Amino acid sequence: MKNEGTVVLVTGASSGIGDATARTLAGAGYRVFGGVRRPEAAATAPGVEYVRMDVQDDASVAAAVSKVIEKAGRIDIVINNAGVSLVGPVEATSDAEAHALFDVNVFGVLRVTRAVLPSMRNNRRGLVVNISSVLGFLPAPFMGLYASSKHALEGLSESLDHEVRAFGVRVVLVEPSFSRTNLDINATQTQVMLDEYASAYTQSVNAVRQQISDAPPPETVANKILSIVRGAYRLRQPADGRARLLSFLRRFAPSAQVDKSLRRAFGLQS
Repeated sequence: MKNEGTVVLVTGASSGIGDATARTLAGAGYRVFGGVRRPEAAATAPGVEYVRMDVQDDASVAAAVSKVIEKAGRIDIVINNAGVSLVGPVEATSDAEAHALFDVNVFGVLRVTRAVLPSMRNNRRGLVVNISSVLGFLPAPFMGLYASSKHALEGLSESLDHEVRAFGVRVVLVEPSFSRTNLDINATQTQVMLDEYASAYTQSVNAVRQQISDAPPPETVANKILSIVRGAYRLRQPADGRARLLSFLRRFAPSAQVDKSLRRAFGLQS
């Protein structure tokens, strides 16, 4: 979409990819609203207007979307970026931990999308950009619940795109690999750690930390999102070179080769 007068809402805009995206789009001339839980504590970015939004709360989401529409008249693009992570063995993950993660990564996207779609349908124009991950199409040891939430997001997004395109609305999945953000660096760990998994878990976490240290900054994803909103439509959009390679391998490499490569990348014995 052209940037003249285009209204963008970015969720989770206080840090990481959300902050970088809000800054990048505002700098490119878009009218950007940043959804944050605590606007008074947000590090303000030039050209970004902040609105209070907790994606885990229906009323908060509805109020934030209404406020943006009241101020700007519409929402042309929503970027569902707000997310949380969780690392630890699947066996050690509690129901409460799993529910909390899905409440943000899946139901949070659902709440925001439901809130913006009526306006987009009425205007016969809109773009829903959902921030997924390479773990939306690949497994990851000790990140099973996070990967599951991103797999769910991919299915939700692809189904939704079929439903809304008749109204001039499309859905895009952005699939980054690891980024140098607090979400990846300071991922929450399961409260329980079973001794049987401890050695493999430590090896995996160390391998991931090394990948994060070599990963691109969040601005790489932000620039990809800018190219997406400006360019031709495509549903799945790997956000960086590593993500593009992994997407290619997942589709075309023999499954045994992919499995072996993934285990090596996560520090596990074959």
